[in-house]
Amino acid sequence: MIRRNIFIFVLLIICVIIETALLSNIIFLPAVPDLLLITVLFISIHNGSLSGETSGFFSGLILDFLSAAPLGLNCLLRTVIGFCTGLFRNILNIEGILIPAVMGFSATLLKAVLLVLISFFYPAGIITYDLFSVAFITELILNTILTPVLFSLLDLFSSFLIISPEKVYK
Repeated sequence: MIRRNIFIFVLLIICVIIETALLSNIIFLPAVPDLLLITVLFISIHNGSLSGETSGFFSGLILDFLSAAPLGLNCLLRTVIGFCTGLFRNILNIEGILIPAVMGFSATLLKAVLLVLISFFYPAGIITYDLFSVAFITELILNTILTPVLFSLLDLFSSFLIISPEKVYK
Protein backbone atom coordinates (compact mmCIF):
# COMPACT_ATOMS: atom_id res chain seq x y z
CA MET A 1 0.00 0.00 0.00
CA ILE A 2 2.77 2.43 0.91
CA ARG A 3 4.77 1.44 -2.16
CA ARG A 4 1.73 2.15 -4.38
CA ASN A 5 1.17 5.56 -2.81
CA ILE A 6 4.84 6.48 -3.25
CA PHE A 7 4.70 5.36 -6.88
CA ILE A 8 1.57 7.45 -7.48
CA PHE A 9 3.21 10.50 -5.87
CA VAL A 10 6.35 10.06 -8.02
CA LEU A 11 4.15 9.67 -11.10
CA LEU A 12 2.34 12.92 -10.25
CA ILE A 13 5.70 14.70 -9.86
CA ILE A 14 6.84 13.36 -13.25
CA CYS A 15 3.59 14.56 -14.87
CA VAL A 16 4.04 18.03 -13.33
CA ILE A 17 7.61 18.24 -14.61
CA ILE A 18 6.59 17.17 -18.12
CA GLU A 19 3.63 19.55 -18.10
CA THR A 20 5.40 22.61 -16.71
CA ALA A 21 8.93 22.21 -18.02
CA LEU A 22 8.50 20.57 -21.39
CA LEU A 23 5.00 21.07 -22.77
CA SER A 24 4.64 24.67 -21.61
CA ASN A 25 7.70 25.63 -23.67
CA ILE A 26 6.25 24.44 -26.98
CA ILE A 27 5.64 27.74 -28.70
CA PHE A 28 3.02 26.72 -31.27
CA LEU A 29 0.61 25.30 -28.65
CA PRO A 30 -1.83 27.91 -27.31
CA ALA A 31 -2.61 25.62 -24.33
CA VAL A 32 -0.93 22.77 -22.50
CA PRO A 33 -2.66 19.40 -22.08
CA ASP A 34 -3.46 18.63 -18.45
CA LEU A 35 -1.50 15.43 -17.85
CA LEU A 36 -2.12 15.61 -14.12
CA LEU A 37 -5.86 15.66 -14.63
CA ILE A 38 -5.68 12.61 -16.92
CA THR A 39 -3.53 10.76 -14.39
CA VAL A 40 -6.01 11.54 -11.61
CA LEU A 41 -8.80 10.24 -13.86
CA PHE A 42 -6.93 6.97 -14.38
CA ILE A 43 -6.20 6.47 -10.69
CA SER A 44 -9.71 7.31 -9.56
CA ILE A 45 -11.54 5.23 -12.18
CA HIS A 46 -9.50 2.18 -11.19
CA ASN A 47 -9.24 2.65 -7.42
CA GLY A 48 -12.43 4.48 -6.44
CA SER A 49 -13.37 7.80 -4.92
CA LEU A 50 -10.99 7.78 -1.96
CA SER A 51 -7.91 7.29 -4.13
CA GLY A 52 -9.29 9.80 -6.62
CA GLU A 53 -9.74 12.41 -3.92
CA THR A 54 -6.29 11.79 -2.48
CA SER A 55 -4.45 11.81 -5.79
CA GLY A 56 -6.47 14.84 -6.91
CA PHE A 57 -5.62 16.72 -3.74
CA PHE A 58 -1.90 16.02 -3.94
CA SER A 59 -1.70 16.74 -7.67
CA GLY A 60 -3.49 20.03 -7.06
CA LEU A 61 -1.18 20.86 -4.17
CA ILE A 62 1.89 20.25 -6.31
CA LEU A 63 0.41 22.39 -9.07
CA ASP A 64 -0.55 25.15 -6.62
CA PHE A 65 3.04 25.42 -5.43
CA LEU A 66 4.29 25.72 -9.01
CA SER A 67 1.68 28.13 -10.35
CA ALA A 68 0.44 31.59 -9.58
CA ALA A 69 -3.01 30.30 -8.63
CA PRO A 70 -4.28 30.88 -5.10
CA LEU A 71 -3.13 28.13 -2.78
CA GLY A 72 -5.80 25.45 -2.62
CA LEU A 73 -7.61 26.26 -5.86
CA ASN A 74 -6.20 23.37 -7.87
CA CYS A 75 -6.50 21.12 -4.80
CA LEU A 76 -10.22 21.81 -4.66
CA LEU A 77 -10.77 21.36 -8.39
CA ARG A 78 -8.87 18.12 -8.68
CA THR A 79 -10.28 16.67 -5.46
CA VAL A 80 -13.82 17.19 -6.74
CA ILE A 81 -12.96 15.76 -10.16
CA GLY A 82 -11.17 12.76 -8.61
CA PHE A 83 -14.15 12.06 -6.35
CA CYS A 84 -16.70 12.37 -9.16
CA THR A 85 -14.66 10.10 -11.43
CA GLY A 86 -14.23 7.52 -8.69
CA LEU A 87 -18.00 7.22 -8.42
CA PHE A 88 -18.00 5.59 -11.86
CA ARG A 89 -15.47 2.89 -10.92
CA ASN A 90 -17.80 -0.09 -11.26
CA ILE A 91 -19.97 1.44 -13.97
CA LEU A 92 -17.69 2.42 -16.87
CA ASN A 93 -15.69 0.07 -19.05
CA ILE A 94 -12.64 2.07 -20.03
CA GLU A 95 -11.26 -0.42 -22.52
CA GLY A 96 -10.92 1.17 -25.92
CA ILE A 97 -10.79 4.76 -27.02
CA LEU A 98 -14.27 6.28 -26.79
CA ILE A 99 -14.99 6.17 -23.03
CA PRO A 100 -11.54 7.50 -21.98
CA ALA A 101 -11.85 10.27 -24.57
CA VAL A 102 -15.28 11.22 -23.22
CA MET A 103 -13.83 11.15 -19.68
CA GLY A 104 -11.02 13.53 -20.68
CA PHE A 105 -13.48 15.83 -22.42
CA SER A 106 -15.89 15.81 -19.47
CA ALA A 107 -13.21 16.35 -16.84
CA THR A 108 -11.74 19.32 -18.71
CA LEU A 109 -15.19 20.83 -19.12
CA LEU A 110 -15.97 20.21 -15.42
CA LYS A 111 -12.69 21.89 -14.45
CA ALA A 112 -13.63 24.99 -16.46
CA VAL A 113 -17.18 25.13 -15.06
CA LEU A 114 -15.91 24.71 -11.48
CA LEU A 115 -13.43 27.55 -12.05
CA VAL A 116 -16.25 29.81 -13.22
CA LEU A 117 -18.37 28.87 -10.18
CA ILE A 118 -15.51 29.48 -7.75
CA SER A 119 -14.73 32.81 -9.41
CA PHE A 120 -18.15 34.11 -8.30
CA PHE A 121 -16.93 33.90 -4.70
CA TYR A 122 -13.43 35.27 -5.43
CA PRO A 123 -13.78 37.48 -8.50
CA ALA A 124 -10.46 39.30 -8.18
CA GLY A 125 -8.21 36.34 -7.42
CA ILE A 126 -9.10 33.68 -9.96
CA ILE A 127 -8.48 33.71 -13.68
CA THR A 128 -11.15 31.69 -15.45
CA TYR A 129 -11.38 30.12 -18.86
CA ASP A 130 -13.21 31.82 -21.67
CA LEU A 131 -15.14 28.78 -22.80
CA PHE A 132 -15.05 29.85 -26.44
CA SER A 133 -11.40 30.87 -26.60
CA VAL A 134 -8.80 29.14 -28.74
CA ALA A 135 -6.76 28.23 -25.65
CA PHE A 136 -9.60 26.43 -23.90
CA ILE A 137 -10.77 24.61 -27.03
CA THR A 138 -7.19 23.54 -27.72
CA GLU A 139 -6.81 22.20 -24.18
CA LEU A 140 -10.17 20.44 -24.51
CA ILE A 141 -9.12 18.79 -27.77
CA LEU A 142 -5.65 17.85 -26.48
CA ASN A 143 -7.03 16.32 -23.29
CA THR A 144 -9.67 14.41 -25.27
CA ILE A 145 -7.07 12.98 -27.63
CA LEU A 146 -4.40 12.29 -25.01
CA THR A 147 -6.63 10.58 -22.45
CA PRO A 148 -6.87 7.20 -24.27
CA VAL A 149 -3.15 7.37 -25.08
CA LEU A 150 -2.14 8.12 -21.51
CA PHE A 151 -4.58 5.51 -20.16
CA SER A 152 -2.89 2.90 -22.37
CA LEU A 153 0.53 4.02 -21.18
CA LEU A 154 -0.48 4.02 -17.52
CA ASP A 155 -2.08 0.60 -17.96
CA LEU A 156 1.45 -0.76 -18.44
CA PHE A 157 2.14 0.23 -14.81
CA SER A 158 -1.20 -1.00 -13.47
CA SER A 159 0.44 -3.38 -11.01
CA PHE A 160 1.96 -0.33 -9.29
CA LEU A 161 -1.07 1.96 -9.61
CA ILE A 162 -4.14 -0.20 -9.09
CA ILE A 163 -4.98 -1.84 -5.80
CA SER A 164 -6.73 -5.19 -5.82
CA PRO A 165 -10.55 -5.02 -5.98
CA GLU A 166 -11.07 -6.46 -2.50
CA LYS A 167 -9.04 -3.63 -0.96
CA VAL A 168 -10.75 -0.73 -2.75
CA TYR A 169 -12.56 1.72 -0.49
CA LYS A 170 -15.67 3.28 -1.95
